Amino acid sequence: MTNQDWGKIKQSTKAVWAGETRPFFEGCAQVPIVNSVSYSHDDVDEWFEVATGKREGHIYSRNTNPTVQVFEEKMRVLEGAEAATSFATGMAAISNTLFTLLSPGQRVVSVKDTYGGTSIVFLEHLPRFGIEVSLCETHDIEAIFAEIKKGCDVLYLETPTNPTMKILDLKRLIAAGKAQNAVVMVDNTFATPINQNPLELGADLVVHSATKFIGGHSDAMGGVICGREDLVKQVYAFREINGGTLDANSAYLLLRGLKTLKLRIDKQNENAMALAEFLMNHKNVDDVFYPGLESDPGHEVAKSQMKGYSGMLGFSLKGGFDDVRKFLPEIRFAHRAAHLGGVETIVGPPRTTSHVELSEDQRRKLGIPETLIRCSVGIEDIEDIIDDFAQALAKI
Repeated sequence: MTNQDWGKIKQSTKAVWAGETRPFFEGCAQVPIVNSVSYSHDDVDEWFEVATGKREGHIYSRNTNPTVQVFEEKMRVLEGAEAATSFATGMAAISNTLFTLLSPGQRVVSVKDTYGGTSIVFLEHLPRFGIEVSLCETHDIEAIFAEIKKGCDVLYLETPTNPTMKILDLKRLIAAGKAQNAVVMVDNTFATPINQNPLELGADLVVHSATKFIGGHSDAMGGVICGREDLVKQVYAFREINGGTLDANSAYLLLRGLKTLKLRIDKQNENAMALAEFLMNHKNVDDVFYPGLESDPGHEVAKSQMKGYSGMLGFSLKGGFDDVRKFLPEIRFAHRAAHLGGVETIVGPPRTTSHVELSEDQRRKLGIPETLIRCSVGIEDIEDIIDDFAQALAKI
């Protein structure tokens, strides 16, 4: 099917059928796991054409793999992209893409509220290669505009941000980046293709940690970028040699998770909103970070560019970190883990999850309170989750 054909199809159907409309090996109804390292070709000329990309096929699984290819196609269709390529992890997707697009002397503009691993790439790794990095206050859009105008080869955006759920005005920022001929890259992990499609707003590339909501079952790691074909080809060429390849077993698990993506995200959106509203009115909670709340500073922008507000939220307790220590062990229906996006509720403070690499002072400068708890809301019955949080909050 063409992009035009897929454009008429709803996201639930895309999540089930994209990449799977042709028959598989021996008539398999489900995508087979192909663990072969290499692929045999009897005809040398055909082998050469496959190796040089002139004919469809595979030669070596570090380059391409049949199972992985279906995952990439499904993600490409869900994001409405020209092309997609995958990676072993979300950080492999982010770092490979940045190192592909940036050379010594070039400049990347981003915000301070990116995922902790991404921040480390910006603060420690890119500068070692002579790449200038400008990180702006996330809430100050005029400051971001000013930095873009100084020169920008790559504009890297993340919205909602991890873990404070800040919202960036994608339409305005993408337009500013384009005016400087920058490649605009958006981390869409928290939103997923169900809630937000940055390519429709003019972005060049979208990146996902597929380990999170895309897989949804906390049992497989992976990353993916989707977007302009010319850029994806460049990143693929770098990844092919760099070797951060998604393996077939993980791709199969991610594909299995994708089948229920729309169902899961709709439920997680609903549950997160209900939990956020409950927390807003609790005497032991200082603040709640969720763009679905009308009181949230990013609500109006989020409403204009998102179809749902994510299953992620953050909230800070009124006491000190000792209250976090008391609260977390009391929750019965949540994993205390450095993860998010699974079908189960998952909780944890940024100091041990998203921003463990940073010091307390660095987290404070990013506007991340030490009493902040990041919460990935699952698909459980929300009454049980709220009752559980209520009894745990009562213990402090």
